[in-house]
Amino acid sequence: MKKIVILTGATGGLGREFLKQIMNENIDEVWAIARNEQKLSELREKYGKKVTPIPLDLSDLEGIKQLENRLRESNPQVMYLINNAGLAKMGKYNDFSIEEIDKTINVNCKAPVMLAKLCIPYMVKGSRILNITSASAFQPNPYINLYAASKAFERSYSRALNIELERTGITSIAVCPGWIDTELLQKEINGKSVRFPGLVTADRVVKQAIRDAKKGKDMSVCSLYVKCQHVNVKLLPQRWVMKIWMAGISKYLKEN
Repeated sequence: MKKIVILTGATGGLGREFLKQIMNENIDEVWAIARNEQKLSELREKYGKKVTPIPLDLSDLEGIKQLENRLRESNPQVMYLINNAGLAKMGKYNDFSIEEIDKTINVNCKAPVMLAKLCIPYMVKGSRILNITSASAFQPNPYINLYAASKAFERSYSRALNIELERTGITSIAVCPGWIDTELLQKEINGKSVRFPGLVTADRVVKQAIRDAKKGKDMSVCSLYVKCQHVNVKLLPQRWVMKIWMAGISKYLKEN
C-alpha cells in the first residue's frame, strides 16, 4: 500500500516549500494539487517521479469528487493531508463580487473540511492533517474580514477535529503563520510600499509546522512576533485589537 501526502496549493510559495521538505519523509508519492497544470508539471520535473500532479479546482465540488474517486481507486495510506490552498484579498466588503465571496468560502472553509472527511478513512496512527490558517484567525480584521473570518473557521475546526481524532492516533493541527516572504506577498498597495512586521521565510514556517505536527500539537505558531500577537488578542478587548490593526493599515486604504 502506497504511503502518500496530499498537498493542496502546491504551486504557491508556501506550497512549494512544503513539497520540498515533505519529500524527506518516509512516503512514496506526493499528490500535488493546484489549478495550474503547467506549474504542477514543473514541480514534477524539479522534484521527480514521487510528485503526482493533480490539477483540480477546489472551489468546485466536482474537483473534490474527482479526488474522492482517485482515493477509492488507489486505496493509499494518507500520511499527511496538507490543506494549504487559500484565497485572500484586501478590500472593503463591497469590493467583493458574489462569485469571489463564494469561491473564497469554498476554498478556505469547505475544501479543508471535505478533504479531511475524504482522507481520514485512509489514514493510520501517526497520520497528520495540517490546516494552514493564519495569524489573522486570532482576531477580526477589517478590510480582510472575509479572509480572517474564513481562517478563524478553519482554525476552530482543525483544533476541535484534533480532539475527535484523539483515540485514532491521527492528529490535526492549525498552522497560524503571520506574514510570509514569498513572491505572492503584495509589496505595494495604492502606490505605497507595504511594511510587514514579523516577516518570516516559508522555510521557517514549514519546518515549525512539521515539527509541531510530529509533537502532536493542535496549533503551530511561528515566530516570537506572532506568539506575542496571540497573547495580546487574548488579553485586550477585540475592539482595541481592531483599532491597532486599523492604525497599521489605514495609510494603504483608498479613503485615506
